[in-house]
Amino acid sequence: MVIETVQSSSAAAVSSLAASWRRSLVKHGLDPASPRAPDRVDAATLKHRRAALDRLMAIAQPRLDQLFGLVGNSGCGVLLTDADGVVLDQRVAPGDAETFESWGLCTGAVWSEETEGTNGIGTCLVERRQVVIHRSEHFLARNTAMSCMDAPIHGADGRLIGALDVSSCRADQTEGFARLIAATVAQTARQIENDNFRAAFPEARIIVASERDANDAVLLAVDEDDIVIGATHAARRIFGLGSEVELRPQPASDLLGRSTGATGFERAERAALKRALARAGGNHTRAARALGISRATLYRRLKRLGAD
Repeated sequence: MVIETVQSSSAAAVSSLAASWRRSLVKHGLDPASPRAPDRVDAATLKHRRAALDRLMAIAQPRLDQLFGLVGNSGCGVLLTDADGVVLDQRVAPGDAETFESWGLCTGAVWSEETEGTNGIGTCLVERRQVVIHRSEHFLARNTAMSCMDAPIHGADGRLIGALDVSSCRADQTEGFARLIAATVAQTARQIENDNFRAAFPEARIIVASERDANDAVLLAVDEDDIVIGATHAARRIFGLGSEVELRPQPASDLLGRSTGATGFERAERAALKRALARAGGNHTRAARALGISRATLYRRLKRLGAD
């Protein structure tokens, strides 16, 4: 079936699965019937790869535990990988551990599409989107006993840094149930992105810019001058900031479309006055003292700026 689909002149154009199969066969030169077990990195390499993502791994641990608590009793394991598809962390029930180990779904294993063909982790990383690869949809015949549900994870700078995977070892796993789990996987991946982004900008104000898609963490990090200094992958996409480039600092109001028509200096002055008043609990005398101006000057400026 795999070979016939790949040889079809139109299948790859209309099916993302067929396109992945074609990459596996033509680009990577893989044989669907190959019995070779997944590659594994050595202990030193695994330690180095984990260290490179130490903050992410620490932040992700409670989320992985929570996800495993939801799916672990149904024959599913939870895996966290880096951007190359190397498994860095894993949760699996003791009764399922032997099966996952025999399949190569374990820490240190390499599940890139280049080495394993179409699979949840590798295809998710190549296509940079949520995927479900259910049983016979895998490229290699030896992987067709598993169902894999995956979502990409992006770093605080918007770059792809890994994938979150839930794989099932149960023969009775239905495609419908797999897609139900996939929604939870995507939500957990976005929660990890959210937590990691906030940790990367501990001194910044975090703006939740949009909730149009529950699967997207659309966050902006803003400094004390209301300049955007960070944006999640989804925020970069929505606001056209570029996904793989250094972020150019710019006013949050420009991105969010909150300009009032006043000049930039007037908006900044009004914001400074209102912040001083807020900190003073509305007491004009204390606010003026904090700003180093007289109370009369404060009143004049508030009136001129329409903020009284």
